[in-house]
Amino acid sequence: MVLGCDAWELSAPSKRYTAVTHPEDPSSITPAVKELLDRSHAYILPVYARPSIVMAKGKGAFIWDVQGRKYLDFSAGIAVNALGHGDEGVVEVMRTTASTLLHTSNVYHHEYAGKLAELLIQLTQAEGGLGWAPGSARPVTNGTSGAKVFFSNSGTEANEGALKVARKVGKERWAKATGKVWDDPACDKVEIVCFERGFHGRSMGALSVTSNAKYQKPFTPLIPGVRIGQLNDIAALEGLVGEKACAVIVEPIQGEGGINVAEVDWLRALRKRCDEVGAVLIYDEIQCGLYRTGSLWAHSTVPADAHPDIVTTAKPLANGYPIGAVLLRDNIAEVMTAGTHGTTFGGSPLACALGYHVMSRLSDRAFVATVKETSDYLEARLALLTKWFPNILEEKVRGRGLIRGLGFKDSSYPGRVVELARERGVLLLTAGADAVRLVPSLNIGVGEVGQAMDVVESCLSVLSE
Repeated sequence: MVLGCDAWELSAPSKRYTAVTHPEDPSSITPAVKELLDRSHAYILPVYARPSIVMAKGKGAFIWDVQGRKYLDFSAGIAVNALGHGDEGVVEVMRTTASTLLHTSNVYHHEYAGKLAELLIQLTQAEGGLGWAPGSARPVTNGTSGAKVFFSNSGTEANEGALKVARKVGKERWAKATGKVWDDPACDKVEIVCFERGFHGRSMGALSVTSNAKYQKPFTPLIPGVRIGQLNDIAALEGLVGEKACAVIVEPIQGEGGINVAEVDWLRALRKRCDEVGAVLIYDEIQCGLYRTGSLWAHSTVPADAHPDIVTTAKPLANGYPIGAVLLRDNIAEVMTAGTHGTTFGGSPLACALGYHVMSRLSDRAFVATVKETSDYLEARLALLTKWFPNILEEKVRGRGLIRGLGFKDSSYPGRVVELARERGVLLLTAGADAVRLVPSLNIGVGEVGQAMDVVESCLSVLSE
């Protein structure tokens, strides 16, 4: 096929890439690569299951290993490299900022944190989120914008911060309701609700709300008072989210857990139940936010009565440089005062300057329109797969925009497809126990999507034989 042609012109899956082009068998490992791998095995904690390839450089949607083999990166560093690899604008901001002011700690102000926080809040108000319908931009009045931002170093840290804030809000609300002081030992408004297949991080607090035994079991006992529910089960909410709940945390589109989308009616019911019991609603948009679905937030397109009190973000915010952020409504943020939370490195001049640059580009209307065009093409190509391979794939493709999941009927297939694709020069990810995840850079071209889909089709053809 011609790369980028209309998906509806295709009558059969591509078999162009059935042959292995990027072998990974032991005989393909050169002495130089073996030396690098041996060093890694000798000195790095073995917590990652990685293939025997060593990456050397990247540009745009492509990445090369030390042997010079070229890969189409359809994983974007796990949904991080929104502007791809080696972006010239990102590199220039990094160079100029690092040579001017690299680190100050949060003992002092610097110009970049305020600029990025302002941009994030103004975009949220203009495009929808945190209780604002699209077009709700408002001026600063009485010294406040209506929301606040806390900067961290990662998504896990952002979620830890959000959970801490929610705990404090819960204690304050309990004190107000009972007439007692917030630190009274009798305070029981400390429960946190999370959901099956959710992933919120690996530090102890975030791990406690990541309901996956594989991740949790070796590190028990975890934080007590965590309750686990099922995504999209409206009937269970009343019993799940009780008066003792201080927080509910959920991904509007579960990433690591399988690209599972929370239904709008369920989110509205969840918001309503949180209001009834005084629980803080947290949306973890670390993987699905910042234009990956085609809108600023995955929840930007749902009614305001389904919006959260807090939204967390990280991955693409600085295109690969470590940063995370917690956005909070003012009525939630007001409980946090000097000393109640902090970080040495979070919100550094370099991280925030990069974040401002990246968000300015991602929010450009022309850029968003291109994301929509590419997303539509990817959706059309994926829809063909479910028709061509009904014995292998689920009928419905998961996700929205450029966060997509192919569900498999046999849970042994996703890992195999990722391996087959990598051996043919395309990098994919698994998601949960039964899906392949597609989260390319947001500036990927239609032609590159076409190439990736040709490879996926070839891999599925190999599986079918």
